[in-house]
Amino acid sequence: MASSQEIEWDGSEIKYPELKPITLNPSKNILLIDVREPDEVAQGSIPTSVNLPLSKLENSFGITPDEFLKLHGFPKPNEDQKMIFYCKMGKRSGQAADLAKTKGYKKIKVYKGSWMDWVRNEGSAPKSGLVSWVLRNFSI
Repeated sequence: MASSQEIEWDGSEIKYPELKPITLNPSKNILLIDVREPDEVAQGSIPTSVNLPLSKLENSFGITPDEFLKLHGFPKPNEDQKMIFYCKMGKRSGQAADLAKTKGYKKIKVYKGSWMDWVRNEGSAPKSGLVSWVLRNFSI
């Protein structure tokens, strides 16, 4: 398995075997960004990811770090931040990466298989947010 140091952060595609270890050993140096809309994310997300919908991405890159943190709940990435974008099937993640490049971000990867590939490899959809909390705390 490739470590984050061995990965080339050049805007190319990252595949499941490279991404899985990153999710198991999270690092503040790598930001895994889910660009799906919140209603899609409610169905599940890749562990350690943060949600920044493509529909809000361009405007979000233009706001102050304080505004960004308040709006999204995580720090605004700086231009040296390593970022991996994913969506449902790969199209929006590519658009997000292209947009990030135009804003000066250089250390980018795209998980082209995205959520559908993750679920196929994991065998099930990990629950996120409230659903996960309910399942841990209540018998259904």
